[in-house]
Amino acid sequence: MTTHLALLRGINVSGHNMIKMDALKTTLENIGFQNVQTYIQSGNVFFDSEAENAASLGFKIKQEIFKTFRHEVPVLIISKADLESCLKNNQYLKEKEVDVKKLYVAFISLTLKTENINDLKISQFKPDEAYIDGNKIFIKYAVGAGKTRLDQKYIEKKLNLNATIRNWNTVSTLMQMYNERS
Repeated sequence: MTTHLALLRGINVSGHNMIKMDALKTTLENIGFQNVQTYIQSGNVFFDSEAENAASLGFKIKQEIFKTFRHEVPVLIISKADLESCLKNNQYLKEKEVDVKKLYVAFISLTLKTENINDLKISQFKPDEAYIDGNKIFIKYAVGAGKTRLDQKYIEKKLNLNATIRNWNTVSTLMQMYNERS
C-alpha cells in the first residue's frame, strides 16, 4: 500500500462545486481507497492504494467525483517526495523577515523548466514574485492572494496545464500529516 495525497482544484470555493468532506471520503472508499483522510474543506485528501500511477489515480478520482457529484474537478496527486521538496526548495523562506502568510505554492500538472517562468510574464505582477521548480511554482504575494491577478486561472491559461494553489500553512500541515501516516 502506498499513501497518496490528492489535491482537488476548485471545490467549495465561493459556493461553487460544493462537496461535503464526509461524502467525498465515502465516495473514495467506495472505489477501493483505504485510510481516506481529508484536511479542511478545500480538497486535500490522503488515501492508501495498491496502485501507484499518479496520473491514473487522479483520473479515477476525477471520474468518480463527476459521476457522484456532477462536478468537473481537476485532481493532482502529490507524492511525499514532492511535498518534501516543497519545504526544502522554497527560496523565499531564506529571506529575512519573510511573511509566510504571503507564501503560496501552485502545484501543476506538468514538470516545467526554469525558463518557462518567462511564459508567465511575472514582471507584469510586480511586486508579486514567483519561480518555477519542476512541478511547482513558488509564489510570494506582496499584498495577498486575494489582491492579485497571478492566480490559478492565470497560471493555467498561460501555461496550458492544470494547477491548484495552497498557502504555506496548508503545505506545512499536509507534510506533517504525510509524516504521521508513515
